[in-house]
Amino acid sequence: MTNIGLIVPTLNAGLAWEVWLKAFAQQTRKPDTLLLIDSSSQDYTVALAQAYGFTVQQIAKAEFNHGSTRQMGVGMLPEAEIIVFLTQDALLASPDAIGGLLAAFTDAQVGAAYGRQLPHRHAGPIAAHARLFNYPVASQVRSLEDSSRLGIKTAFISNSFAAYRRSALVQAGGFPVDTIMNEDTFVAAKMLVNGWKIAYCADAQVFHSHDYGFLDEFKRYFDIGVFHTQNTWLQELLGGVSGEGWRFMYSELRFLLRRAPWLIPSALLRTALKGLGYKMGGALPRAVSRCLSLHPTYWLQTGISQKPAASLAAKR
Repeated sequence: MTNIGLIVPTLNAGLAWEVWLKAFAQQTRKPDTLLLIDSSSQDYTVALAQAYGFTVQQIAKAEFNHGSTRQMGVGMLPEAEIIVFLTQDALLASPDAIGGLLAAFTDAQVGAAYGRQLPHRHAGPIAAHARLFNYPVASQVRSLEDSSRLGIKTAFISNSFAAYRRSALVQAGGFPVDTIMNEDTFVAAKMLVNGWKIAYCADAQVFHSHDYGFLDEFKRYFDIGVFHTQNTWLQELLGGVSGEGWRFMYSELRFLLRRAPWLIPSALLRTALKGLGYKMGGALPRAVSRCLSLHPTYWLQTGISQKPAASLAAKR
């Protein structure tokens, strides 16, 4: 039987953490090994997780990195042939959520799979639309050949609820150790280049959404800009992001016209802030970037380079 591991990074998970753990306890297919990587929480995150059977690895808050922390977890689960990732704010929506995600790996060509993210019940219309746009009702399996039709979306995946085949992850070189975010997209694109497929499992669902403020929208897209500046090979390989951005904006406006037209000015301002943040990301000195980033501790870590990574477009 395939050995399954689970890795969950945490930091002060708060009042919702016990609800998360109870939803996990109801899963019909639980991973064989449960690993919590905690960034020195000051609440009861660790104690509750241990009560539910998690092994806990604690790190300093400043040591957390989206790529290297997850890759450290992969190294701590050497027996796991498939590794599931969840975040502390992604609430499993049904008892068969993890089982539904793992079912994708019956296809031997699938290197990674991710589930559908539903907006939380209290989510505002703007946050709800973002989930409905990025996580449609129909499942799909994508290969590199789909990039002519889907562009950058071909490598879309989210480690809020995803799973990876170890052999495919190793072949891709593992998660990047110095990325500000989007370590999941980085690996998915490498897998596509290596001939693997990415599965989207619409029936494997979690509740996960964010009602970002204006400043956080700017900061988030600033960080996305940093990521793409450092990894120009992604757009060389799959195509640019502007087309997907326009498609999202038109979809959002149509959604708000039907559901919440009074939020259209807010949505337009957010769009402008996103575009500004994206263009500024990766173009400023480190000290300034730290002030504008949603992940300021990233800029304090050593070994960070803002130079573009080597091109992979020739491998297409």
